[in-house]
Amino acid sequence: MIKQAFILGAGFGSRMRPLTDTIPKPMVPLAGKPLIDHVIDRLTSVGVEKIVVNVHYLADVLENHLRKKNDVEIIISDERDELLDTGGGVLKALHHFGDEPFFIHNSDSVWVENGHNNLAEMVKLFDPQKMDNLLCLANRHTSLGYDGNGDFLLSNEYLISRKPKEVASDHVFIGASIATKNLFDQSPTGPFSLNKLWDAAIAKNRVYGIKHQGIWMHVGTTEALSQAEDCIRQSELTL
Repeated sequence: MIKQAFILGAGFGSRMRPLTDTIPKPMVPLAGKPLIDHVIDRLTSVGVEKIVVNVHYLADVLENHLRKKNDVEIIISDERDELLDTGGGVLKALHHFGDEPFFIHNSDSVWVENGHNNLAEMVKLFDPQKMDNLLCLANRHTSLGYDGNGDFLLSNEYLISRKPKEVASDHVFIGASIATKNLFDQSPTGPFSLNKLWDAAIAKNRVYGIKHQGIWMHVGTTEALSQAEDCIRQSELTL
């Protein structure tokens, strides 16, 4: 069981305007509750007891909402003075996790499972003896709101490699992973992307992937939000 997690909640959500003019993106409602509540509920359903959330844009709004949570320990990592990007944000909060592995989860990554628990499957596969990171990868052809050509290649042994720019891949990172503190051994200082750490760990064959089961929804725009609402509504009708 993995009992701790980091949620990336500091972004501006610029493509979600005008919804994000007055609320941060993690607070945008989807199917009756904020995006971040979908993430928190999914994490706690697999045994997560402590969650660190970084805040920056309209931080007070997000903090006030998170203070009302009483079923899980919430720790705020304050980035009001400087937005640290994905890697820098996790690095600042790394001391909260000690030597134990932890989830890293985007605040806007949601999906429909229809009975399959993807986070639980990640926990089963994760092996800190050979992995610094385990990424959950969706099929880009069946994902909603995603129009790219994939992120990674995945071997039969679950090893991840970067795809060449000119090559399309079926596998897109959904914004949910499990990491150990070893991933951050060679971290730079200041703002930086997790991609920098992934590249270093991929070179050492320390990054693995697992295939997502269900429908992942990339809720990056107001149009994608509407599509996600329809998908969830349809899923509830067919369960």
